[in-house]
Amino acid sequence: MTVTEVETPHGPARAELHCASEGRAGLLLGHGAGGGIAAPDLVAATRAAVDAGVHVALVEQPYRVAGRRAPAPAKQLDAAWLSVAEDLGARWFEGLPLVFGGRSSGARVACRTAGEGLAVAVLCLAFPVHPPGKPDRSRVPELDAVDVPVLVVQGEKDPFGRPAAAHRREVEVLPGDHNLKADLEGVRRAVGEWLERILRPMDAE
Repeated sequence: MTVTEVETPHGPARAELHCASEGRAGLLLGHGAGGGIAAPDLVAATRAAVDAGVHVALVEQPYRVAGRRAPAPAKQLDAAWLSVAEDLGARWFEGLPLVFGGRSSGARVACRTAGEGLAVAVLCLAFPVHPPGKPDRSRVPELDAVDVPVLVVQGEKDPFGRPAAAHRREVEVLPGDHNLKADLEGVRRAVGEWLERILRPMDAE
């Protein structure tokens, strides 16, 4: 494991790098709004990716590096994320396809930036479809705007809702709620199988 800082337009971000023995791709994973990169589902996804031959960077947004818990505005999150993706893509993942991902707020950032960041796929852990009790405030358009393969891993009792499967979007529903801690083996299995499936055609190129 290696930890590196990346300068962004909104202060330094930090990336914790977990390298696979043979790198087929790079996976960038972002944390939730009030949480960090040690969230159990992010750890499970990291292990699954490394086992599948994918390098992983667990990315801490600048507001977290600065010690703040309240998240930055979406535009700042997205700009910082793209800076990290560009830096790591050149320094650590050169020539490799990049997969964007994250949990909750981090999943939203991954969706919003996938096009500009040239991600080949997006992994969403506990995508917050709407604020609890407010289904009228849907964030599904952020998911719908992604035009590369997407995997959403969602708890069946998540108060933030559950998105529907769609073209190029798979939804894996697991026991538990928004933190996905009830079935971490299910998270690991779903992520590993999906990465294997989407990367296999790229391996042949």
